[in-house]
Amino acid sequence: MPSDRLRAVVVGAGIGGLTAALSLHEIGVDVDVFEAVENVRPLGVGINLLPHAARELSALGLLDRLHTRSVAPERLIYFTDRGQEIWREPRGKAAGYPYPQVSTHRGWLQQVLHDGFVERLGRERLHLGHRLRRIEGTAERPVAVFDDDAVEADVVVAADGIHSAARAQFHPGEGPPLWNGSLMWRGLAEIPPVLDGRTLVWAGHPDQKFVGYPIAEGAGGRQTFNFIAELRRPDSPLGAQEDWNRRGELGDFLPEFELWTFDWLDVPSVIRLAQDTFLFPMVDRDPLDAWTFGRTTLLGDAAHPMYPIGSNGASQAILDARILAGCLRRHADDVDLALARYEAARRPATAAVVRANRELGPELPMQLVHERAPGGFSDIADVISPEEIAQVTEDYRRTAGFALAALQRGTSLLDEPYDP
Repeated sequence: MPSDRLRAVVVGAGIGGLTAALSLHEIGVDVDVFEAVENVRPLGVGINLLPHAARELSALGLLDRLHTRSVAPERLIYFTDRGQEIWREPRGKAAGYPYPQVSTHRGWLQQVLHDGFVERLGRERLHLGHRLRRIEGTAERPVAVFDDDAVEADVVVAADGIHSAARAQFHPGEGPPLWNGSLMWRGLAEIPPVLDGRTLVWAGHPDQKFVGYPIAEGAGGRQTFNFIAELRRPDSPLGAQEDWNRRGELGDFLPEFELWTFDWLDVPSVIRLAQDTFLFPMVDRDPLDAWTFGRTTLLGDAAHPMYPIGSNGASQAILDARILAGCLRRHADDVDLALARYEAARRPATAAVVRANRELGPELPMQLVHERAPGGFSDIADVISPEEIAQVTEDYRRTAGFALAALQRGTSLLDEPYDP
């Protein structure tokens, strides 16, 4: 029987796509999700969600599920490559936010979203093994064309990742993602808590960096500790492929970290405890001048892939999804206006984050300290002032949309007007 409900097709069952589907379902849109892989599996390693993204998962009724397999960090500490402390700041609820920052496994977050989707929309609404080839149809009735299927809808939301077929169609000739010359090796290790077990650690500088944080509580007082070991290697052939599941080799990066044995963390020992490491080049794409073509629009990494600096990639995709749904609810009688409002709200905002991450984002103080005191220091105040660091970190919070003042009222983005 025909329905007068708005019909949407979401392409991609990642974090952005599933959040979009759940949010559209919440406002009464008829939604189907189409995913290229044959089986949705909890892949990846650690991920951070900032308080503004946690607020949206809370509004969706899924944050409590995530808490069962996550850690809520209470502080972030910057260190030099000699292990000397540069700066510390509170995070999440410890910083006064009404919502926590959440450190978890990317696969667990995707599983929470997947389970919520199946419960609320039904497994039959998730179509696996459907790789998008192109968008056809008219501006008012787009048709998503897959290998052996074609689906018409009122709205197509392309959340099909950094290699988005929809983006490539509407922006032909863009080419592969842009690599900045750095390589990241990611891994998980079961270790005793680092410091207080509620701290994110960033050590080093852009040419050589180690990032680590716990993502789950383990047996015997141990924790699952997620780490990223980063090296600048602009001449390496390893930068030619973007695949989150590409295995890394310890010999390619561990020797560079052998001397990073600090009184608060033995970095080489942590790296050796990882069962596997995964290699990924530091890539993004230039911001676009348009996301929306007729009634097809981009979302998440399809719209704004960014360097994984400042814990923002997944968080920004969640924000996209909620604002898209909010615009479609507010302008239910004018889909074109809703999509225009969505793009006006999100395209400039995410472009600013992409550019900020290229300028090192909140990690800029680490680079400044390395430049000013490469041999270490007796007093950090002789190298950089707290005011200079605080200004950098607050400016980034404002750019990324999680400044404390913006979140204290606690209203979901679904309820914002997004009108000029």
